[in-house]
Amino acid sequence: MDVFLGVLGPVQAWDGAGAEISLRGRRHREVLARLVAARGRVVPVDLLAADLWEDPPPGAVGAIRTFVGALRRALEPGRPPRTPPRLIVTVGPGYALRAGADAVDAWRFERAAESGEAPERLLPVLDSALSLWRGPAYAEFAEAPWAQPERARLTELRLHAVERRAQALLDLGRAAEAVPDLDAHAHAHPWREEAWRLLALALYRAGRQADALAVLREARTALAERLGLDPGSGLRELEAGILRQDDRLAAPGDAATRLWASATAAHERAAPDARLRLEATVGLMRGLAVTGGGGLVAAREHRAAAIEASEELGDPDLTARVIGAYDVPANWTRSDDPAQAARVVAAAERTLAGLPSDTPLGTRARLLASIALESRGAASPRAHAAAAEAERIARGLDDPALLAFALNGVYMQTFTRTGLAGERDRVGAEIVELSERHGLRTYEILGHLIRLQSACAFADFTRADRHAARLDHLARRHDRPLTSVFTTWYRALRLAENTQAAYADKEAAYRAAAASLDSAGMPGLSDGLLPLALLCLRLRHDRPPGPEAADAYGPYEPWVRPLLLLAAEHRAEAAEALGAAPDPPHDLLAEAMWALLARAALELRDEASLRRAQAALLPAAGELAGAASGLVSLGPVAELLAVRPRTG
Repeated sequence: MDVFLGVLGPVQAWDGAGAEISLRGRRHREVLARLVAARGRVVPVDLLAADLWEDPPPGAVGAIRTFVGALRRALEPGRPPRTPPRLIVTVGPGYALRAGADAVDAWRFERAAESGEAPERLLPVLDSALSLWRGPAYAEFAEAPWAQPERARLTELRLHAVERRAQALLDLGRAAEAVPDLDAHAHAHPWREEAWRLLALALYRAGRQADALAVLREARTALAERLGLDPGSGLRELEAGILRQDDRLAAPGDAATRLWASATAAHERAAPDARLRLEATVGLMRGLAVTGGGGLVAAREHRAAAIEASEELGDPDLTARVIGAYDVPANWTRSDDPAQAARVVAAAERTLAGLPSDTPLGTRARLLASIALESRGAASPRAHAAAAEAERIARGLDDPALLAFALNGVYMQTFTRTGLAGERDRVGAEIVELSERHGLRTYEILGHLIRLQSACAFADFTRADRHAARLDHLARRHDRPLTSVFTTWYRALRLAENTQAAYADKEAAYRAAAASLDSAGMPGLSDGLLPLALLCLRLRHDRPPGPEAADAYGPYEPWVRPLLLLAAEHRAEAAEALGAAPDPPHDLLAEAMWALLARAALELRDEASLRRAQAALLPAAGELAGAASGLVSLGPVAELLAVRPRTG
């Protein structure tokens, strides 16, 4: 049984399903807490007795053995008789806790708090780590001499983690967000100069110079009254820098912001023509789109407006340039805004029809590639043909960026059936090779992401790890924050497929991955994804679906509903839902949706529906169902192809 132990608050334990395990009396909990504090080292029985009692009674050693026996039964209830325990083991004259690195909240917190990630990756790591705290460490045993050094160490580590989190927010240009927590932190721990320094700096960068100086005065008073100390050099230098408005205190990018304002004003004066402004706007949107979050949303909105404005001018060549210049690489096969995508496709088709015969071939190829990209998930013959023609034109021109764009369209049209992960891998390999030769770093990220997903489909996680490492490197070097969303989800899938990992850790990894989507600006990816991932994980572990309502699954609801109804023992409704389920979309999760239908058909003993799902899955016989997404897995497709419904 998977077990998670908690000492960051009252001492508690939970099983793999998240249910609390009864640890009986206070002495039982203290023995467990003492072993956790030893961090895997052996604690002799005599020392345990001395730690538990000021004056150990004659039967102390026997009592400790009784406590340990009760703990072993509680924490390993399924252990066969006369088999050695795996968690609390006897070593020589004492006991040791042999828990995994992620099986104890304090151990997990310590590793996360010392992470050396870049700010954009560090922030969710620290948020997750700090959320593990339920109160003071070893809360029940605050007065115990054995606990005090460990409590002090963990408390200091927690305060440092709070300050590292604030620094990460400052490094990301999110000073105003850091202020509330820093204010509470500094006033709760007024002897920490770093807390006051960060708070004053955050206020200054948030445009609150007077408040920043007031905080520094308050820090000086607090340090003098409580410790009899003057402020250190960090606080003194910050105060002097604020008073002279030192540029070195500005938020990252402030100098660039001033330069941007100057350049855009110059452009306004020099390029008053609407056509020039429209084309310049597309360049801005391309940059916005790769920043993630609000930038991606804004890029989509402005792109639609730019296309509409260019059509109003009645210049097909201009419209073609406006549409085709938005060559932002795309990987996910469900559109973030299907209605807008349809409008872009319609505008591109109208523009193609209106272009003069002497239009450059590259312009036509960009329109065709745009049609292929925006028609993702539709398995449209027209979109497939557009992708092929764009590729043909691009290969005949000496334009690497155009070829990469065209290949992106080809990739989006490799979902006409299941089992095409190998074909997509070949496309991804060419994009990587082309990008490395010509310095197309954003497309290089796309190529590695395609190859990572394809490697997952074949359970080749060693190869996938190499692509994930390269993606993380490229994202850090070229400031592509959206990339980490996909690598975070990949690592959750990687853990989910590890048969040695604890179930609780797998679920926690998926929940942490879902947090990375909160501000990514990709509803086509995020809508319903966490419930789907948790459902796949539970099914892989032969567990029932969770408490999520059907509508929580968003676009995946039609293929999930039969299993949810079966779990609620509504077989007739489940059979009706299975019969009504449409064919899944032609996208990265097609195999997963067919696998869900196959599982429901098996449980309902519906031969016709099972054969339908198996026929669709047959081309993917060598893959993991759903893993081509790089997000989730329902196990080997071959296992679903080999089964038949039970009769009787």
